[in-house]
This record gives sequence, C-alpha cells and structure tokens, in this order.
Amino acid sequence: MKISRFLAALAALALSTFTASAMDVATARGPVAVATMPKTVAVYDIAAIDTLARLGVQPAGVPEKLYLPELDPVQKGAAAVGTLFEPDLEALSALAPDLVIVGSRSAAKADMTAKVAPTLDMTIDGDDLVAEAKRRLATYGDLFGRAEEAKAAAAELDAGLAAARAAVAGKGKALIVMTNGPKVSIYGPGSRFGWVHAALDLPAAVGEVEAATHGEAVSFEFIRKADPDWLLVLDRAAAVGSNEQAARVTLDNELVAGTTAWKKGQVVYLPAPDFYISAGGVQSLGRVLATITEAFAAAK
Repeated sequence: MKISRFLAALAALALSTFTASAMDVATARGPVAVATMPKTVAVYDIAAIDTLARLGVQPAGVPEKLYLPELDPVQKGAAAVGTLFEPDLEALSALAPDLVIVGSRSAAKADMTAKVAPTLDMTIDGDDLVAEAKRRLATYGDLFGRAEEAKAAAAELDAGLAAARAAVAGKGKALIVMTNGPKVSIYGPGSRFGWVHAALDLPAAVGEVEAATHGEAVSFEFIRKADPDWLLVLDRAAAVGSNEQAARVTLDNELVAGTTAWKKGQVVYLPAPDFYISAGGVQSLGRVLATITEAFAAAK
C-alpha cells in the first residue's frame, strides 16, 4: 500500500514537472520566476482582473468589491478574499492558490500574501501606463497560455490608440481635472494620469503641474485662467461609489463656464471606474479611449 502511494506521488510529480514550466515575470519589484499555467489564482488588482477577463482567465479569488459593473461575472465566479486594501488571509489560505497577483492599492500587502503563495506585484501607472499595460497583457498571455488572445487584445488596443490620436490631433489643449466632491485637483504630463498626454500626443493646457498622487489642488480661478480647450474630468466620487457631490455639480459655476472648454461644450466626463480604479486594464483602457475619441471626433 505504501509502495503504491509512493509510486502514485512519484507519477504526479513527474506529470507536474512535465506540464508546468517556469518563466521570469517582470514585476514592479523586479523579475520573479514563477510556474506557468497556475490553476488557482487570487487577484487583488482590478486592472489585472480586467485584463485577465479579456483573456478568458477566471480568478479563483478576488476582492469583495470590484467597482466595475463589467466585472460582475468575474465576481460571481470567484471567492471573496478580503478587500483591495486588506487581504483576508484566512480566506486566502482556504483557497490555497498557486499564485497571487497584487498591484496599485494592494501592492503594499505583497509581503503578507507571499506568506500564503508566490505573489507578483503587477502595479502599473504614470506616463508609461499604456506601454506597461501592453507588457502586462503579454505576460498574462504567456503565463496563462493565452498568448494568441493577448495578441488580439493588443491589436485592439493599438487600434483604439490610433483612433484617439487621430481624433485629438489639432483640436487644442486639454486639462485633466479630478473632482472629489467639492474639491478640485489637476494632473499634467508626468503625473499619475499623464499617460493621456503622452500616449495621444495631446497638448497640455498647463505645462507644470505637481506630480502628486492626488494631483495639484487648484481653485476655479486657476482653471478659468488656464482656459483649456478641453476639460477631461475624473469624478472620483463616482469611481469609488461615494455620496459626495458629483463632478457636474462641482464644475457648474461662472468661472469654469468662462473657459473655452465649457463654452464649446468640450467637457469630457471620463468613465470614472475605468480611469481611476482599473487604470491599465486593457478593457478599461479601451473604454477610456473610446470616450475620448467620440468626444473629440464630434468637435466642430
């Protein structure tokens, strides 16, 4: 009996060695070697979940709240393993994942989840967000055996970028504004949302903006003086589902109404969860680009 169990274990080990291989994954913390084709994966990063959903990869564990209604099917097919900010290690251990993916808001918990299973920090942000998103997409394709799906998704993203670049060309300067209830902050090139300017060759209405995580707080007088041709608006309250004052209410005042953007009806309300929560997910990027393309293409 003991010999048979030993032989069975040996056979399983041989099969595992035969079917699984390792690859070096470029993470936010440097290269990490992990086994490909993980069967049970817990993901604490919404951008990663968004991209994996495009590839047809269903995580076994996800945070309690995913913020994007498009990811409801993913949520229903997975166990809740805590939140973006606080993994439930008991639930995670019960899941017994082969791999854990964290990023952005959950990145600080990588060392914690690594005690349960190998963990990848796949954070992406900043000016290089689009290129980094494509690299993550290709990595997930190789890691989960979905390389062809990843190539197709990359081609779709390239097409979306080309359409957006064509739409914004020669249409003036833009200012990225985030409202958080009654508060307003702006973002420029090199900032958290600077990828919009870099990837689309979209001129900025304000050249130097403090590249802080939460942007540079400004007054409505500042926005009036900057006089952007376009206002790209992120409503943070809408993104996180809070009851704070909506961006449309915050910006509806005489000073903002004096800008070229307001007068010409060139205020673009970006899909907030896609732009703020899942920045870098390929499906979210597609929806953001489509919104920008549609708005700029309609300009007279």
